[in-house]
Amino acid sequence: MALTLTSLQQIAALSFDAVIDVRAPQEFAEDHLPGAINLPVLDDAERAHVGTVYKQQSPFLARKIGAALVARNAAKHLEGPLADLPGGWRPLVYCWRGGQRSGSFASILSQVGWRVELVEGGYKSWRRLVVAELQDQPVRSPLVVLDGNTGSAKTELLGLLGDHGVQTIDLEALANHRGSLFGDMPGGQPTQKGFEGRLAVALATLDPARPVVVEAESSRVGNIALPKQLWAAMCAAPRIRVAAPLEARADYLARAYADVTGDRDRLKAVVARLKPLHPAERIEAWLALAERDDFVGLARDLMAAHYDPRYEKHRARFAPEREAVIETADLAAATLDPVASRIADAVRALTTTR
Repeated sequence: MALTLTSLQQIAALSFDAVIDVRAPQEFAEDHLPGAINLPVLDDAERAHVGTVYKQQSPFLARKIGAALVARNAAKHLEGPLADLPGGWRPLVYCWRGGQRSGSFASILSQVGWRVELVEGGYKSWRRLVVAELQDQPVRSPLVVLDGNTGSAKTELLGLLGDHGVQTIDLEALANHRGSLFGDMPGGQPTQKGFEGRLAVALATLDPARPVVVEAESSRVGNIALPKQLWAAMCAAPRIRVAAPLEARADYLARAYADVTGDRDRLKAVVARLKPLHPAERIEAWLALAERDDFVGLARDLMAAHYDPRYEKHRARFAPEREAVIETADLAAATLDPVASRIADAVRALTTTR
């Protein structure tokens, strides 16, 4: 049987015991269906070899070589990760476009006695749904942008808004990056397609009757580009700005970026990347602060000379009459939930008066 994908939410609601992507590891790493595992029937080198034979010699020879490789790799999976699965196990299998690779593997699994289904159109059918969500579908909920200068605890406050009944999408979590020069996260960023799949699912599952809050970002989060339609909606959305004193923000950054400050070589290497933008003596002063482990002082100087001026220039493009300001003198952990409560009230006020 073949399953036709009609919505992005469909995979999570299905009752299969596993979703198996039989494409080569490189294809799987670029993007895959949510929750899928990779059991390749051709590895990267084998796939390239079969493709070369297909183009340069003959399709028949390529299919014969491919069939032998698929059978050999399927045997490895049956003797390995699938060895102890019971007779009632029910997998969903797909490849690039629902063709020979997934069909061959599904046929073998069916012969074992498992109830296998294929994804009609393979990964490409999933990707079409993702592209349609990001390019053809307007954001389903009223959008509000949570703004504030660097160090305003926006990401942490965003995470607290759910406890106050507010929908959120954490773009930085989806992109696995904190959105600044110092923002690299363990594991690195997903591919562009991988990010888009995660984002599309998040957008598709929004409740359109309730507003959704996203953090203010540039059009890129690290190396990931935001879809043009979402970026345009963010530029047009009302904004809530968290306003906190420089010292409070410097203290917060020193805590929030402990992973960066804990690696002095990494910290100094990132600071050095600012050389094209600032005088040499300023860069040397920042490196000296890093060398002395004065992370609060470094954060304060970086914000005053680098980040705050850029934020103010960027913010000047937006209409101030569509902005609510939430002031706080402190960004200590104990103070953030009351600030989140005030932000939630502002979200409701902004979206009920639009």
